[in-house]
Amino acid sequence: MKKIGYYLGLTASLFALAACGNSGSSSSDNTNNQSDKVEISYAIWDSGQEPGIRQIADKFEEENPNIKIDIQVVSWDAYWTMLEAGATGGSLPDTFWMHSNEIYRYGSNEMLLDLTDYISESDAIDLENYPEGLTQIYNINNKQYAVPKDYDTIGLWYNKKMFDEAGIAYPDDSWDWNTLKETAKKLTKSDGSQYGFMAPLINQEGYYNFVYQNGGTIITDDKVSGYDDPKTIEALDYYISFVKDKISPEITEDQKRVEAFQNGQVAMALFGSWNLSGFASNDYIRENTDVAVLPKANDGTRSTIFNGLGNAIAANTEHKDEAWKWIEFLGSKEGQEMQAELGVAISAYKGTDQKWIESNKDFSIKNYVDMVEYAQIRPYSNTTSKWEDRSYELLKPAYLGDDTVENAAKETAKMMNEELASEK
Repeated sequence: MKKIGYYLGLTASLFALAACGNSGSSSSDNTNNQSDKVEISYAIWDSGQEPGIRQIADKFEEENPNIKIDIQVVSWDAYWTMLEAGATGGSLPDTFWMHSNEIYRYGSNEMLLDLTDYISESDAIDLENYPEGLTQIYNINNKQYAVPKDYDTIGLWYNKKMFDEAGIAYPDDSWDWNTLKETAKKLTKSDGSQYGFMAPLINQEGYYNFVYQNGGTIITDDKVSGYDDPKTIEALDYYISFVKDKISPEITEDQKRVEAFQNGQVAMALFGSWNLSGFASNDYIRENTDVAVLPKANDGTRSTIFNGLGNAIAANTEHKDEAWKWIEFLGSKEGQEMQAELGVAISAYKGTDQKWIESNKDFSIKNYVDMVEYAQIRPYSNTTSKWEDRSYELLKPAYLGDDTVENAAKETAKMMNEELASEK
């Protein structure tokens, strides 16, 4: 799940993490003479969430005057490069976001602090207060390596101005695949200045949703690839047909998606709930767009990809107790309510989602929460990042019209099964 808020505004460079060592430096090492303060670094990849998190950190610092939180923002790709370098060199940030793609790699290699005992002794953290699917993502061999931060689903964003000009009713929960395709055709201009729908080569905010709506799968419960499942191939074929029929632009670079939407080049697109803060700060998107639930398959089956981040601590941080206090606050009811009220993300803590809904009156964001009842957990395994990255490479020829969808999907399944076999 690539967090793309930074495409709408701030994007921090790698040098911002030069001070991001495993030792959140105490103020005795600085020149501010505040020797009683411990600095805890907190690395994230979404600049759109940073302002709200800063307010949460300010509140935490008021309650813990001996701790200073240094929020460090790095773009998605640079983030994992930074973590890999930090893990190799022993200089991970004190605290940081963790993702389902990478949790096994970092957790199983003793790079993350085992939080099991901290949680059991905490009055603020009870894993029963978070969705079980999220807590399990960050649990390896009965050891908890992260506290759930948030959850997300995928919605259908649409340009109200384009719909109004065409005299077409806005998307609603009655829409199915046929409605989506026919409406996209009507909203596409022959001169290429406007496309009805954006179907980029991307998974969580793209074809994964259609695969599960169609009864297909990406990975089975017994860890076998589902790319060669006929239902999966059928969904991929439908998704790629938007590009083939020229009612979607060809987009293989992630950052192009937001640019196309905010520049008024596409009438409809899929985006995750984590984009809210970035979208709300963009004048064009705020004034001209809204979000609906995803269309259902033609047989009525509904699905949206569900995922969530976790807050983790470096195993070798020099300030374990202070780092835990920060992570504990972020996961507490107080911290989670603040995150929701500030519109940072849909907080993972049960019962706080209504506060997130009320945080923004510009968009129909309740639709994101309403889809949870039929949400599908984002497919993952111990080697997710490996087979996901290679899946793009193998599907790209079909996406660009240089191969059949069936052949590309079967090649992807073969590759993926080889990667999955290495986990056993």
